[in-house]
Amino acid sequence: MSVQKAYDRWSATYDKVENKTRDLEKLACETVLSTSAFDTVIELGGGTGKNTSWLTERAKHVLSVDLSAEMQAVAKKKVTTSNVEFKIGDVNRKWDFGVLNADLITCSLILEHIEDLGFVFAQAKNRLKRGGCFYVCELHPFKQYSGSKARFETEGGVHVVDCFVHNLTEYTDAAIENDFSVEQIKEWFDDNDRTQIPRLISFLFRRH
Repeated sequence: MSVQKAYDRWSATYDKVENKTRDLEKLACETVLSTSAFDTVIELGGGTGKNTSWLTERAKHVLSVDLSAEMQAVAKKKVTTSNVEFKIGDVNRKWDFGVLNADLITCSLILEHIEDLGFVFAQAKNRLKRGGCFYVCELHPFKQYSGSKARFETEGGVHVVDCFVHNLTEYTDAAIENDFSVEQIKEWFDDNDRTQIPRLISFLFRRH
């Protein structure tokens, strides 16, 4: 099953079942970006609108992009403010989302499905103005090493979405090679229990 089809199917229950990864990423996004306001934001992996409403409160315009039309249909029902625009897009292909010189790009829980991080960072560079920020939050490599992957359950059983393992330096190397500086790296733990394997890792990059 393709990533797109998997998320189309997952959309029916994505907001309804317990999902520690989803909820912790929302906290990470709001924490990392809490002190900033933006003119134009490109939200990659907008999904069912987990972060979209919050972003619309902090930006003049938000372009929310997702691969799954079904996930985005849920978001459109939840987020109806006039400063949000929704588009279907695949970050694996040249970005033609229609927004240039964004202040911020957010990328939430989608890069585990992307093999070539360098391509994503190159496209982000082209869409960000100088000094713009690129926020990334993904499943922690330690979680990936232990076998964790995006998965969901239906009446037909458990479905595991195709994933790629990315270590920490893959992110930082792709950033540096595409003229980003590393502003912040932060690990996120379930219930802030730092004796356990961190669930997520977030990065804040800045375009030179």
